[in-house]
Amino acid sequence: MKQLMQLVFGALTLGILCLAIGYWINHDVGQQKQEKLYVYNWGQYIDPEVIQQFEKKTGIKVVYETFDSNEAMEAKIRNFGTSYDVAFPSDYTIEKMRKAHLLKPLDKKQIPNAKHLDKHFMNQSFDPNNTYSMPYFFGTVGIIYDKTKYPDIKFDSWQDLKNPRVKNDVLFVDGAREIMGLSLSSLGYSLNDTNPKHLKEAETELKSFAPSVKGVVGDEIAMMLEQHEAGVAVLWSGSAAPIFTSDDRFDYVVPKEGSNLWFDNMVIPKTSQNVKGAHQFINFLLDPKVNKQNTEWVEYGTPNKTAKALLPKEMREDPRIYPTPEVQRRLEVYKDLGPDVLNDYNERFLNFKMGL
Repeated sequence: MKQLMQLVFGALTLGILCLAIGYWINHDVGQQKQEKLYVYNWGQYIDPEVIQQFEKKTGIKVVYETFDSNEAMEAKIRNFGTSYDVAFPSDYTIEKMRKAHLLKPLDKKQIPNAKHLDKHFMNQSFDPNNTYSMPYFFGTVGIIYDKTKYPDIKFDSWQDLKNPRVKNDVLFVDGAREIMGLSLSSLGYSLNDTNPKHLKEAETELKSFAPSVKGVVGDEIAMMLEQHEAGVAVLWSGSAAPIFTSDDRFDYVVPKEGSNLWFDNMVIPKTSQNVKGAHQFINFLLDPKVNKQNTEWVEYGTPNKTAKALLPKEMREDPRIYPTPEVQRRLEVYKDLGPDVLNDYNERFLNFKMGL
């Protein structure tokens, strides 16, 4: 009986051991098949087919999430939320994240397609030598308007937004830097001004635009313009492009006083668990053919000179998407203002919104 029990026990032990070995073998194989890359990007900011192409080419599963503000994205990464492998912050946020040691340096050897990038969009002040980032898209902040509704107003000055004829017909994008910047530019100040006296002036100046403002809104601006709920809006060129390229009623202008030239770049957060895959993804998006496809879908300006040459002529030569050198001289890139000054901007902008 004792021998029988030992045989049964031995068989059970062997069976359990075999099951365990089988589990771990299958688990490891499964893990290899399910390599993942966590990507954190703005909404509607990549052609879904591009992601599918990357997955097919590499076998890496892309887990894609979106954010609606630089601040939300930075906070999630700073607080060690999901371990994202690639993120797409804007210029001044890259500067903040770089200073806070939230980014991994890029291995340029793993990004050979960087050779296709226009040198004019490289080595920006927010990331000297592109140590931590590669440019993805760029654009401006300007005015889009219905030409049929306002045929006699050029909107080539921020002051045109005060014209009594556009009363309660202007939409402002919901961004403190953008709208405070509008006011600062109209006064002849820098978009990165930190002088409290100038900021107070800008808040007062901003209030003078209030009679024209129908609302301060987000992604619904395009829909409201297309449905004739407003005839004018202040927003980013990329958000305006699908409207003015598909509807001849609309045009887009960067006011003569100056405005913002912004960049969204690709970075690898410090918490990345798939650094090799992250480099593969960045390099893939810089492939000229892939970049052309993605640019046509997103409709923002591409910093990829090789891809730009592949675009349809009407797109690559549109000065509303690719500003002329003359316009570029009037543009500024946002800088990191520090938390105190940024809070001041936000508070003044909030005061403006509450007063509408």
